[in-house]
Amino acid sequence: MTLVPDLPTSVRLSLWATRAFAGGLDLSTALRLAAPDADHLTGGEPTLAAWRDLGERAVLVALPRPGRLHGLPRGDADFTDAALEAGECVYVPGVGGALVPDVREFGPAGDTGLAVSWVAHGCDPTPAHVLDAWSLRDADRTLRGELAAAVELLERSSTTPWASRGLRDLADEQLGAGRWGLPDDLPAAAYRLLRTAATLAHAARLGLAAPDDSLEARSATDRADALRRLGDVADTALAHVTNVAALHLAGYRPGRDD
Repeated sequence: MTLVPDLPTSVRLSLWATRAFAGGLDLSTALRLAAPDADHLTGGEPTLAAWRDLGERAVLVALPRPGRLHGLPRGDADFTDAALEAGECVYVPGVGGALVPDVREFGPAGDTGLAVSWVAHGCDPTPAHVLDAWSLRDADRTLRGELAAAVELLERSSTTPWASRGLRDLADEQLGAGRWGLPDDLPAAAYRLLRTAATLAHAARLGLAAPDDSLEARSATDRADALRRLGDVADTALAHVTNVAALHLAGYRPGRDD
């Protein structure tokens, strides 16, 4: 089965689990909404229930990559290695603790399914001043600036993934508006930035997966560097915006215009 590219599972779980903590949605439903393509789901619910019972109101997300641990809570080597291998995790800021998805295909060729297993790990709490410093304005400003810089570098190449029906259009089409499936009470600005960050991150991955062999070595290197930087910035913004949205859903920012 070829899976349509989608939001990271942990982004979905962050928002749906936070919504469940606020009431009106059970945790098993939140887990299913976080992984709508999964044929088999295990783990996660006991840990989420324990976090809720301990008074946690928001579930946050990190999207780490090798050499880029920004936003990942401090924990032991097992947690860090697992989060890096998955490229994602969710965590709670108050008592500390994380869930890392183990996503695998199963079954014979041509008839495979998707299994998602959530594995619990320990990690340190996140200081309140870190949470308070996050804002949609900062994420928007950073994303716009890095996008402009990346496009400038890409346009120096003889061909550019932004020309004609470019990578951003292709990525947006593949992600598909109908597949976002997020809580409907997200702030409008957060929803817009989530779409932008996720689309640009996917566009960067598409570009890296389809290099232009007609480019000279230097141009190809510049193009790859620009795409990697854009992907990193877009992933960081995606986690940042998700966390701000989760804090809003949790009621931590009543009346605050981020």
